[in-house]
Amino acid sequence: MSYFLTHIRVVAALVVRETSTRFGSKPGGYIWALLDPAAHIAFLSLIFMAIARTPALGHSFPLFFATGYIGFQFYQAAVGYLNTAVTSNRALLSYPNVAPFDTILARYILQLGTTIVVGFCVFSVIGLSLRSPLTIQWHFIIEAAFAASLLALGSAFANNILFQKFPLYEKFYGIVTRPLFLVSGIFFLPDALPHPARDIVMLNPLVHVVMLFRKGFYPEYRAIGYDAGYLYGFALSLLLGGMFLFTSSRKVLRGR
Repeated sequence: MSYFLTHIRVVAALVVRETSTRFGSKPGGYIWALLDPAAHIAFLSLIFMAIARTPALGHSFPLFFATGYIGFQFYQAAVGYLNTAVTSNRALLSYPNVAPFDTILARYILQLGTTIVVGFCVFSVIGLSLRSPLTIQWHFIIEAAFAASLLALGSAFANNILFQKFPLYEKFYGIVTRPLFLVSGIFFLPDALPHPARDIVMLNPLVHVVMLFRKGFYPEYRAIGYDAGYLYGFALSLLLGGMFLFTSSRKVLRGR
């Protein structure tokens, strides 16, 4: 029990440290965390409002793009922040009570909390601008965030090792994953695509995350093609594989 209490205190201290490092002591850092997604959503809305009368779902462009962007951010923002958790806290690993896993858990907690707060603020503002109140189904939203978190954790566990062992892989990873923003269903409804494009896009597990997240805001959205078995099978396989690589690479994590 004392072992777990020690790590709880370590993780709590790391969360405080990461918060101070990331956002600083001034409110500007926290404001930017809100302005960045808001600016992306506003930009997308303005562009598509100029070329289309209505969004692919519903009647609000900001709501449509917000459900895609925030759902995607539960993965993308997390994995981008977690990928360097160990190397960024290398000096702290010289203390015996600080484990490499603690650094990832601390960043995971901070990023998940940040995305939740950002999402709440964004959807609150959008909800106030709508003619009719939002009909929210929380279980879909929570499930989508959980699935995205599993994908992010699995990727991060593996990448914290692979980035250190294979520097070329880090560059390759950045190139390969960059188009994910374009092919994860943020701008379009994957189930509205023709074959075989729909089948190819559905291989991306993040498409299923975004579809599930949107179901939480659009009761009429059927999300044809959403496959929970595929999503969780992919996420759990990635998580188990990443954890195995992470736990079996102690020398790499400690920089020995």
